[in-house]
Amino acid sequence: MARIRYFAAAEEMAGRAEETRFEATLGDLRAALADERPGLGGILPRCAVLVGGARVDDATPLGADDLIDVLPPFAGG
Repeated sequence: MARIRYFAAAEEMAGRAEETRFEATLGDLRAALADERPGLGGILPRCAVLVGGARVDDATPLGADDLIDVLPPFAGG
C-alpha cells in the first residue's frame, strides 16, 4: 500500500490528511482520486505530486513502501 499525504487545499478536497492506496501507477492513482473525489480531481492537475520526494511521470509504478505527497500551488509574498 502506498501512503498518500495531502496538504493545504488538497487535504480539504480529499477530506483527510492521509490515506493508503493500492493503485499500480501514479496515473492510475490520479484517475481514481479524480473519479472518487471530484473536488480533489478539480485541483489535482495543478498540484505537484511527489513520489519519494521527486516529481515523476504518470507511468511510474507505485510500490508498497512509496510515500506520495500531493501539494497544491501555494501563494506567498
